[in-house]
Amino acid sequence: MLLTEAMLLKVLAAGLLARIAWLDFTTQKISNRDVLLLLCLGIGSLLLLSLQSRSWWDIGLSAVAGVLLFLALFPFWLLRKIGAGDVKLLAVVPLLIGGSGLTVFSLLLMVFALATALVVKNPLLLPQSAFRVYVQHLDKRGVVPFGVPISLAAICTIVLQIYWSFVLANSSGILGQLN
Repeated sequence: MLLTEAMLLKVLAAGLLARIAWLDFTTQKISNRDVLLLLCLGIGSLLLLSLQSRSWWDIGLSAVAGVLLFLALFPFWLLRKIGAGDVKLLAVVPLLIGGSGLTVFSLLLMVFALATALVVKNPLLLPQSAFRVYVQHLDKRGVVPFGVPISLAAICTIVLQIYWSFVLANSSGILGQLN
């Protein structure tokens, strides 16, 4: 039962991440309220999964990764190379996806960040003229909404985690016992 609640919290977090991505794309701002709510959903999900597995390793690894990311990115915020919301969002994501999802998240983030940079630098690749004009505006201002690839990578990681949990539950017969 704890697995179901943990996955529900992850689904809610994915919805919040979609909101964060949209707001970052349209306003170039990530609110502290959204990041704090995401932190609560992530910690709640990790606690439920740790209670089920009776192992606190994932919470510890996630907390260390979050602190290290914050400390590593804070100087870039001071140099105005990355936004404060992006730094906070990246520090919270390990607590949301858990230590076991960090590798998948990192690979997806790299792909989505490269795609975002490509679109911002080459807006003529885009089919829709209004979207192209907006991206050209972002390029002229020198702003890249980095919350978008962070959120997309986290959402994809969460979807994969939910899928893997479903496959594991199905193969172990847990779903058959529930019916």
